[in-house]
Order: sequence, then structure tokens, then C-alpha cells
Amino acid sequence: MTASDERELLRATVAALVAKHASPAAVRKAMESEHGYDESLWRLLCEQVGAAALVVPEEFGGAGGALADAAVVLEELGKGLVPSPLLGSTLAELALLAADEPDADALGSLAEGVAIGAVVFDAGYVINGDVADIVIGTADGALTRWTEFSAEPVTPMDPTRRLARLTAENTEPLGTDPGVADAAAILLAAEQIGAAARCLELTVDYTKERQQFGRPIGSFQALKHRMADLYVAVHAARAVVNEAAEAPSPTSAALARIAATEAFSTVAAEGIQLHGGIAITWEHDMQLYFKRAHGSSQLLGPPAEHLRRLESEVF
Repeated sequence: MTASDERELLRATVAALVAKHASPAAVRKAMESEHGYDESLWRLLCEQVGAAALVVPEEFGGAGGALADAAVVLEELGKGLVPSPLLGSTLAELALLAADEPDADALGSLAEGVAIGAVVFDAGYVINGDVADIVIGTADGALTRWTEFSAEPVTPMDPTRRLARLTAENTEPLGTDPGVADAAAILLAAEQIGAAARCLELTVDYTKERQQFGRPIGSFQALKHRMADLYVAVHAARAVVNEAAEAPSPTSAALARIAATEAFSTVAAEGIQLHGGIAITWEHDMQLYFKRAHGSSQLLGPPAEHLRRLESEVF
């Protein structure tokens, strides 16, 4: 079985778990829970899929996979806006692996999913910050292990993603940063693409149901063109993200974030408009995709920041 075949099997397995355990009602229940995610689903993802072990080498209790494997899982979770500690824990694992002598116990706990990890890029908005057991800071090309820290929950725009403000109380040098921010950009972009694809599906389905002038609005030529443009935007962005996941680099990471952010924001805005007033009611899922699109666009640096990185390499 090729790596591509294995990833498609991984994708199908995660999609089945999401379909069974992460309905829109379940997602709402999870995001309002104490930890902000469904702990039983997290255990299933770790035990049946090995989601938290994908990027960890076998010698540390992991699956010995690649960044592209984790990207596949995050894309599927993104489709359903499934609250999960996977992104933060995966990044913490990559940071720990950069140490000269990686902490085998910490990596093993993260790989099993019994410990939750977080990486601090901006101390004011840390993914997994309020539930993290293992925290790594990154600044000026160096990594530090936050052995003692305090966490204060932050109220985000996107209720499906918990964020917290962390304050370091005691830290230890860990090693040179191998580019954890680039991995973070690629994984977040994969999640964005999953959400954008599902957001488009919801919009297309609705245009087939909503009636105006005695016919579905999706039958109007102008809307057919808009749907086609959105389809192309999502799939073009997915190609950029997939390439970045297969061959990570500062350039491919920045391109992935720009492409995914633009595609998701565009699809979410169109989805709100085409659904009409129902889209912004609390009961409808479209408003959650809209909030996720805008919240994600500002996480780990807004698009303008990634554009500046690209400009510095080109000029």
C-alpha cells in the first residue's frame, strides 16, 4: 500500500468517526463543555486512529508518520468544525523532537493522547492553552519548555476553538526552533481547507432547496457561476496546501496559509449571503463556519504577515 493509499484510508477512518460522533449537535455540546472538546471522541481518535501519534517516531511510541498524515486528519476535523486538541499537541510534539535529547516520557504521553500540548507563538492567544499539560514557547529562533505557567481563558470570536492567555513562570531552554511556525501554518491551512469544503457543500445544498420565483435559486445561471468559482477556489487552495504538507518549507507554508485563508473567507462570506438571514441565527451552522473563517485567518499571523514573508524571499 502506497503512502497515498494509507492517507486515504486514514481520511476515511477519521471521516467515519466524525460522522458518527461529531454531529452539529455534538459539536455544540463539546464546545460548551468544561474542556472545550469531546473527550470520548478524542480517545477514539487516539486509540483507533492514532491521531496524536502520527508525527512521533516509533522509538518514542508514535506512528513514525509525516506532517502530511496529521494534515489529513485535521482537514477532516475541520470539515465538521470538530473541537480537538490535535493541532496544539502535534505542534508540541514537533517542538519536543527538536531537542538534542527529546523527552521520551512527554512525547509518549502526547502520542497516547493522555497529555495535551501547546506551543506559544503569541502568549495572548494560545491554542489548547487552557487545557495544556505540556507547553513549549518559541521566540527568536529558540524553543523553551514552560515548566511552570498560568493560563487565563480568552473569549474568542470562534466558539469552536478554545484559546487562552499564558504567562510563563519558569522555563528551560529546549533547543533551536526547526520551523514549528511553518508546520503550524500548514496544519492550520489544512484545517481551513476542510472547513471551506464543507461550507461550500452546505451552501450548494441550500441553493438547491431555497425557492425564488417558483424555482430553486441554484438553477439561476448567475449562482451556478458563483458556485463554480467557489469550487475552483477551494480545490486550487487544497492543491497548494497538499503540496506544502508533502514538502514543508517557509515559502510553501506561507503560500498555504494565504491560499487557504482566502478560499475559506470567500466561501464563508458567500455562504452567509446566499443563505440569507437564517445564516446568522445561532441555530444555523453557517454562522459557526463564518466565525471559524475569520478567527482562523488571524491565528498564527494574519495573511498580510505571510505575504511580507514571501516578499522578503522574492525581493
